[in-house]
Amino acid sequence: MLLDTPICDFGWEAKEFTLNEPSGQSYKMVEQIGPKGLLIMFICNHCPYVKRISKEISEVSKNLISSGVNVLAIMSNDYRDYPEDSPEKMLEFKKTHDFQFPYLLDADQLVGKAYGAVCTPDFFGFNSKGQLQYRGRIEELESAMNQVALSGVGPREQIPSQGCSIKWSR
Repeated sequence: MLLDTPICDFGWEAKEFTLNEPSGQSYKMVEQIGPKGLLIMFICNHCPYVKRISKEISEVSKNLISSGVNVLAIMSNDYRDYPEDSPEKMLEFKKTHDFQFPYLLDADQLVGKAYGAVCTPDFFGFNSKGQLQYRGRIEELESAMNQVALSGVGPREQIPSQGCSIKWSR
């Protein structure tokens, strides 16, 4: 089911969380905010939209990381109903697409719900103070986050991201 993300709620404060990669490495959100900001993206392995842009996600993320914007990806789908999104498959997906950022498992789906994540992909771009400045599409992501890195403020005109609905557990 194709969904659009809501319009950016400028200044919304990033919610703290601690999640693990399937390998066991733990990450606290507050410790991941880079000197120029933080991109948190909700993605999954099986979504055709994510598959189509996975190379771009990898390239844009490398550029952002080198400019001081850290990156985290979160998988909030119910992988028990969607085995292609299992922790083991997440490790394979990360390696296949050369993700140079943590790909975290939100097994209880609390982080996805706290952020109001709607679909995969769903991009949340925060400034260095942890304030939301971008929630849009991959096509504008790099330039928007570069603007956030330079000024702390995202572009006022943003086009919502589109993707598959997050698969919430029943």
